Amino acid sequence: MADAASRAVGAKPRLFVTFSLPPEVRAVIADSFDAHYAEAPGALARPGTEPALAACELVLVTATDTLDAAAVAALPASVRAVATYSVGHEHIDLAAARARGLAIYHTPDVLSEACAEVGLLLLLGAARRATESIALVRGGGWQGWTPLQLNGWGLTGKRLGVVGMGRIGREIATRARAFGMDIHYYNRSRLAPELEAGARYHASAESLLPVSQFLMLACPATADTIGFLNAARIAQLPRGAIVGNIARGSLVVDEDLVAALKTGQVAAAGLDVFNHEPDIHPAYFDLPNCFMLPHIGSATIETRVEMGRLVIDSLQAFLRGEPRDNRLA
Repeated sequence: MADAASRAVGAKPRLFVTFSLPPEVRAVIADSFDAHYAEAPGALARPGTEPALAACELVLVTATDTLDAAAVAALPASVRAVATYSVGHEHIDLAAARARGLAIYHTPDVLSEACAEVGLLLLLGAARRATESIALVRGGGWQGWTPLQLNGWGLTGKRLGVVGMGRIGREIATRARAFGMDIHYYNRSRLAPELEAGARYHASAESLLPVSQFLMLACPATADTIGFLNAARIAQLPRGAIVGNIARGSLVVDEDLVAALKTGQVAAAGLDVFNHEPDIHPAYFDLPNCFMLPHIGSATIETRVEMGRLVIDSLQAFLRGEPRDNRLA
């Protein structure tokens, strides 16, 4: 297995990158690593097709790269650490990585604010009927202002239920308070008072849902949360609730949400993430009350650069034998 001792004196550690990075990040990588970039997406799913990977100590992946047990086993013996350019890590089999002795890093914290901004955009876009409004203007059908045209729902004074009060959930709550919303949340455990900041804790989803005029999904995808928003839980929401998902598409049972959007049980939905991306459930496209974005939660220039800096720092720390809080395995 390659290590610092086996590298030539003065040689940079070899890093394999599976995706395109901002120029600012590529420049920093070039200063510290002998970097090799994949010739095409999905390199790790095609063992043996990327010769440059063979002698690399380090690999940088993103959320679209699946590192299941088979992919972990297929990595060259030289690979010692993998960093993912994402906060989510459902695409990595951590047990397989640990069994092989791989270090795994991700990028928490640095994207929380950007994701929270999009979380509010989802609620606003859904509540204020943005999809219909944009179509009306761009389609040339707008005939001017009328009192009843595209009236939506305001946020001020409404109750927002947040499922998952981690970093992103708390940032969403902070922004929602600025709109005058009353914050409720369901989490694995209750937050400390200074983190709650006045939000009302619910010990179960069954307690949270009936009070949630607006509902935001902001929790990780786990065995307990996959399929969370199903027909039974949607039925517990107040009729005409507005739903947002900034977390993972797998939290939603698409057929059940589509049915609720058609009946009005859910008045509108704002979705930035989907099951089986980019193959979105086709029924959503026929629903004007579904406001959709193409997974842009962390897509700001500043955030993508900070994510790059974090993975670089993590891999450098690994090579120095230093601990980092964002290490998963």
